[in-house]
Amino acid sequence: MNRSTQSTNIKQAINSLLDKGLTDKQDIYTKVVEELGVPRPTVRRVARDLRNELLQKIQILQSEIPKLGSGDKDTSSD
Repeated sequence: MNRSTQSTNIKQAINSLLDKGLTDKQDIYTKVVEELGVPRPTVRRVARDLRNELLQKIQILQSEIPKLGSGDKDTSSD
């Protein structure tokens, strides 16, 4: 398995476990290691990459939120 395929599989496994409600990072790492048979440092590296990708997406989405200026106040509550 090449590195990009391995990373993709690890990210999918992490997301799957998160979707199932797992919240403990160490439990997630352990289950991914058991399921895929990859070294724990590799899982930690890929998890770091996944966190960074998600943080970048969050920052992009947050930057799209329009800010209300002084002339744009909502007057519907009068």
